[in-house]
Amino acid sequence: MKIKVEKISPNAVLPKKIHEEDAGYDLYSIEMTEISPGERKAIPTGLKFAIPTGFVGLIWDRSGLALNNGLKTMAGVVDSGYRGEVKIVAVNLGKETIRIEPHTRIAQLLIQKIEDFEIEETKDLGESPRGRNGFGSSGIK
Repeated sequence: MKIKVEKISPNAVLPKKIHEEDAGYDLYSIEMTEISPGERKAIPTGLKFAIPTGFVGLIWDRSGLALNNGLKTMAGVVDSGYRGEVKIVAVNLGKETIRIEPHTRIAQLLIQKIEDFEIEETKDLGESPRGRNGFGSSGIK
């Protein structure tokens, strides 16, 4: 299966996998930017995608940037009907300003098949082993 990608900036880099078995395609910045601690920015990729109907693009953190710099991605859904530029909404959760140079791998895109469900309102959800137990109910060990 192919995903059509349009470069809308001469600086744009097509998404790629570094290793064949990688799940995500790396997404690259097209311009220099800095993100101060606590600040959010939309980082342009210079790319538009035509994700096929029945699939979704999910934008995820790159583990090294998350661990080492505190860069967290947000707003990570690219619907199949969207044809605008994909920008990476990111927040700096670290203590230092993050400097992002052009052609920096800033996020990864996973393409996944989606299922469509009919939503049915009910007053009885049935029982489950977990029941209504919430956050932390299963412990940490």
